[in-house]
Amino acid sequence: MFQPGQIKDYHALNTALDHLLAGEDDSVSHLANASSLLNYFLTDVNWVGFYTMKNGQLQLGPFQGLPACVTIPVGRGVCGTAVSEQKTMLVADVHAFPGHIACDANSKSEIVVPIKVNGEIYGVLDIDAPITNRFNADDQVGLEAFVQVLEKHLTAATV
Repeated sequence: MFQPGQIKDYHALNTALDHLLAGEDDSVSHLANASSLLNYFLTDVNWVGFYTMKNGQLQLGPFQGLPACVTIPVGRGVCGTAVSEQKTMLVADVHAFPGHIACDANSKSEIVVPIKVNGEIYGVLDIDAPITNRFNADDQVGLEAFVQVLEKHLTAATV
């Protein structure tokens, strides 16, 4: 397949995710394995994880990295903005993003992809990097496809 930290092919990564989640029906397990897979195979990242919607705000879910902010209001920071605008946020320099929430001072760039289940915002995939300009259009396309695979399995999940 591919070596840790050397992902060049999101299609292969997304296929691996699909096989990893097949036959399982627990949403927390899906998110935990998805964050682990991304953390293991992406280079130059310092936080990979999920926030899910709970009581009208984003609540910390499974992740890989240092401890993180527990709740994020919709419309605040990169994650909250991704939810309010219902679109991927690709931020080259988080310090230039108005209202950025600094959970980890080492983070310099970020990509956040909204997750929808049954047409409703379920949460977001959030990935931070310790370098500016870490994420590009190829990453956005690949990670949006990754989230589509995840959405398929979350839709079928029972928990």
